[in-house]
Amino acid sequence: MNNKTWVSSVIMLSVVWVSSMSAVQAASDESVTVYSSREEHLIKPLFQAFTQDTGVKVKYLTGQDGSLIERLKLEGVNTPADMFMTVDAGNLWYAGSQDLFQSVKTDTIKNNIPAHLRDPQGLWTGLSVRARTIVYSTDRVKPSELSTYADLALPKWKNRLCLRTSKKIYTKSLTASVIYNQGKDKAGDIISGWVNNLAATPNAKDSHVMNAILAGQCDVGLVNTYYYGRLIEKNPDSALKLFWANQKTTGVHVNISGAGVTKHASNVAGAIRLLEWLSSDKAQAIYGALNKEYPANPNIALDEVVSAWGLFKQDKMNLSQAGVLQAEAVKLMQIKGYR
Repeated sequence: MNNKTWVSSVIMLSVVWVSSMSAVQAASDESVTVYSSREEHLIKPLFQAFTQDTGVKVKYLTGQDGSLIERLKLEGVNTPADMFMTVDAGNLWYAGSQDLFQSVKTDTIKNNIPAHLRDPQGLWTGLSVRARTIVYSTDRVKPSELSTYADLALPKWKNRLCLRTSKKIYTKSLTASVIYNQGKDKAGDIISGWVNNLAATPNAKDSHVMNAILAGQCDVGLVNTYYYGRLIEKNPDSALKLFWANQKTTGVHVNISGAGVTKHASNVAGAIRLLEWLSSDKAQAIYGALNKEYPANPNIALDEVVSAWGLFKQDKMNLSQAGVLQAEAVKLMQIKGYR
């Protein structure tokens, strides 16, 4: 084979290869596959709206966060998932620590989502916000009696406090934020005070905490705001209100639901397009309405129910710290007897 023939053959092979890659790309652009620990009724309307706007279909699989993370690890390079969605920054951080995400940093995401709600390395981004703050009985507690998370450790709340179990990720992330803001020693004192003030064994769910307050078993508790939103929507006359903790100090502890593009995504471009769309005005408004959450994008108008709770200052701790400090938080709660 002479040089001219060899070069022609290489050019022909290159054209065939490029054409094949283009065909693969075109096929992959037809859909994005998402693994999600969020329930179907909270994600399906979003995916339907994305398809209406872009023409890109979304396939999804729902399950428990831990199970989906293990599935992604086992599937490795063969995973069909282009995106992983879950709740709590601790879960997102853990998925990132297991090398399941790839870095995505776009101007659209940076402009739409504040930095403290995004992974510093671009592995994941928050898409909705839930505050974990104080809920109290309007029959037995005055707002003037309330102030901070640390205040709930004082003797005046002896046998008046209800909490969610330390085993839940929301409790772990809150404790991680207390360690971050107060230091380990002070955080230990606060946790000890909470345990001493418990009116009952820690509850399995935030809804149980609120029901215990309504039943008179305790007077104050800590809950995610969307649980309160669900209760008030069903029973608007319930004798419960939210109090925004730490407004004169660090601000209310916030957490997120969020997502990242998987490391072995076959449709990276489609996944990034979906992630950017989920940070958009339209998607953020849908997020807030579906589950009484706050949009991660601070420029979006709040759902009517949510807006009635008033504005508050957020803790600006980068939420990656909820994962970084999670093991320390678990150990500290064990030492202090918080079950």
